[in-house]
Amino acid sequence: MSSEPSLAAVAPAQHWRSYGPLDLHPILLHAMEAFNEHGYHGTSVRDIATRVGVTVPALYYHYENKQALLTTLLETSMKDVLDRCRAAAAEAGDDPLPRFCGMVESIVLYMANRKGMAFLDTEIRSLEPENRARYVALRDYLQHMLLDTVRAGIREGAFTTPIPADAVRAILIMCQGVANWYHVDGPLTAEEVAERHVLLSLGTVGYAGSPFGESESDTDTGRGGADADGDGRIGRVDRIGRTGRAGRTGRARQPQAVRRTPRAER
Repeated sequence: MSSEPSLAAVAPAQHWRSYGPLDLHPILLHAMEAFNEHGYHGTSVRDIATRVGVTVPALYYHYENKQALLTTLLETSMKDVLDRCRAAAAEAGDDPLPRFCGMVESIVLYMANRKGMAFLDTEIRSLEPENRARYVALRDYLQHMLLDTVRAGIREGAFTTPIPADAVRAILIMCQGVANWYHVDGPLTAEEVAERHVLLSLGTVGYAGSPFGESESDTDTGRGGADADGDGRIGRVDRIGRTGRAGRTGRARQPQAVRRTPRAER
C-alpha cells in the first residue's frame, strides 16, 4: 500500500453522510463553475475575475495563477472524499464486508452531493507534471484503501473475485461516473443511487451472499425485491450489508446496513 498522503489541509467532515452547502472561497467557487462550463483551457483568469466581481490583480493576490486554482480545487475535492471514506471505514470496523459497503457508499454520496467538485477530475490532463503527481498520489491512496479491503474480504471468504485490482478500478470508475449523470431532481435520491452502486460493487467483487436477506421467490414476486415499488426503485436495498456473507455453514453474519435517508431529511 502506498504511503498515506497528507490530509491536514481539510477539516474532518462532521459525519461522512452529511452534506451542507459547499464551503469554498468565492474565487474557487466561481473558478469551479467556469471550469465545468467551459473547460480549463476555455476559461481565462479574467473570466473568473469577472464572475467574482474583482480585478485580475486582486485575484492574483489570492491565487498565483489559473493552474493554482485548478490544483487547489482538485486536491480539496480528493482530500474531502478521502476523509469521508476513511470515516466510513472506521465506523464499519474491521469486518471487510460492511467496511467495503461503507466505503463505496461514501464515495458515491460524495459524487452525487459534490458533483461540481467531483466532475473536475476530468481536468487532470490539464495539471502540470508536479501538480498531477501530487493529485494522482491522493487518488491512488483511495484506490489502495478499497483494494486492501477487498483483499481482506477474499482472505475471509466474503469475496471471490480472482482479479481484485481490476475489480476495484472498475468500481471506482463506476462511482466516479455518478458525477456525470446524477441530478438532484431526478427519480432517485443520492442515497438510493449509493445503495444501487453498493449492490453493483458487491457483484463486481464476487460477493456470494444475498444482499436482501430474502429468497429469490420473494424478490421475483415483488415482495420487497427490485422494482417492487413500481417506480424503478429498489424496495429494500436499505437492508444491504445487514445480511452478511455466507460462511462455510451457509449462515450469514450481520454487518452494518446502508442507511436509507428519507427525502425529508435532505
